Amino acid sequence: MNTFEHKNLINSEVKIQKRKSLFRGLIKPVEAGAHGTLNYVVKKGLGKNKIAKK
Repeated sequence: MNTFEHKNLINSEVKIQKRKSLFRGLIKPVEAGAHGTLNYVVKKGLGKNKIAKK
């Protein structure tokens, strides 16, 4: 691997990490009981397979 490929690899990883951190801030918590979400089971994310609570 030459230095050009190495720099591109590092830059792409930095961009991916920045994008992930921006999207984490946009995720809003689910309100339990609002719009039929009572006993709603979270399907993706950190609280996967857990029931949403107030």
